[in-house]
Amino acid sequence: MAMKETTTSSLDLLWGTGERPSRGPKPGLTLDRIVTTAIGVADAEGLDALSMRRVSAELGVGTMSLYRYVPGKTELLDLMLDRVRGESLADESEETPADWRAAVEALARGHLALYRAHPWLMKVNEARSVLGPNTLRGLELCLAGLTGPQGMGLSDPQTISVIVTVQSFVTGIARMELQTSEAVQETGVSDEDFWTAQTPFLERAMASGEFPRMAGLAEDTFSREFDQFAFGLERLLDGFEVLVSRRGAAGA
Repeated sequence: MAMKETTTSSLDLLWGTGERPSRGPKPGLTLDRIVTTAIGVADAEGLDALSMRRVSAELGVGTMSLYRYVPGKTELLDLMLDRVRGESLADESEETPADWRAAVEALARGHLALYRAHPWLMKVNEARSVLGPNTLRGLELCLAGLTGPQGMGLSDPQTISVIVTVQSFVTGIARMELQTSEAVQETGVSDEDFWTAQTPFLERAMASGEFPRMAGLAEDTFSREFDQFAFGLERLLDGFEVLVSRRGAAGA
């Protein structure tokens, strides 16, 4: 199926404009159940395990039954993405965040929670996201906090760039967490054992005098107790604060 046709099919399903099964649908089988089951498979075993055949097996139906509801895996993935993006909306108030800082923090923490709940999202190429209702509702809520009465006062391109910057930061943190978890699963070696094995070599390197700055670092420099996410988010907020203040002073 051509890319344009695939995108149109996804949009029809996301926005409820597509045709529903007209003959022979499996009793109890719905598009909602299919998407829920597909997300369950991806959450448990990763995106590589996801296929129309696997989802149909989980549902106890023939693979062809699924094709009466969704044309293929590409469209199914689009539906899954929009579904999980709506999870945070169900937990949030419809009220606009108190100010832009609260909006940015909510965006960052919601994005990180999404990756932690659904690690397979890290494997999805979202360069050309199909925009469904949940995706747009999330963006609308974020924009309400960034552009409202207590907003940042930035131009529209700058506002979108704030969102991209925050999401890029969060993606980096989430990728680090995911890769750490995958390394343990793939090797069977814990993080602690991995670094312990390197200790004799590192101690000799530090004692050599070749790496004085590294040798001078405090013992707790790489402690897991230090919240990298919170620290980075606060610095982003502080940086945005400078920009907002400058624009406010220029417009005064």
